[in-house]
Amino acid sequence: MRAIVTPNGFLSIGTETFRAALGRGGVRADKREGDGATPIALLPLRRVLYRPDRGWAPLCAVPVETIAPGDGWCDDSAEPAYNRPVHLPIDASAEALWMDDSVYDIIGVLGWNDDPIRPGFGSAIFLHVARDDYAPTEGCVALALPDLRHVLAAGLTEILVTAA
Repeated sequence: MRAIVTPNGFLSIGTETFRAALGRGGVRADKREGDGATPIALLPLRRVLYRPDRGWAPLCAVPVETIAPGDGWCDDSAEPAYNRPVHLPIDASAEALWMDDSVYDIIGVLGWNDDPIRPGFGSAIFLHVARDDYAPTEGCVALALPDLRHVLAAGLTEILVTAA
């Protein structure tokens, strides 16, 4: 099932619409590493990761995996592991997936710049938990935790981020 995300911060799936946080750089068709933008694209949901110490495995239509302390995602475009999961620490820039806040308690790995991976075109584009104030993300799409669980259980398989 496809969800549609609009640049004004809403995600719709079927007949339901939810508030969403998007990248601090807005939405862009020419996404680049570090621009803070959410890419305008059709983003397949590859798999879902979650913290087992903070809740049950989400119901969803894609594979589900647990994360653990030391799990990360490489955002260093000069590295062979760019835009791939890694085990921390590494001698490259990488984002920790096991965080103190709840933002990455559930992570939908979205298919951006992964087939093939092109250095500098953006990494770690996820569907994850929004902060309470829906603060902008670094380029991801974020929903309130109950909404995220609901959308995943509805059979989400892809997100279309639109320009209008």
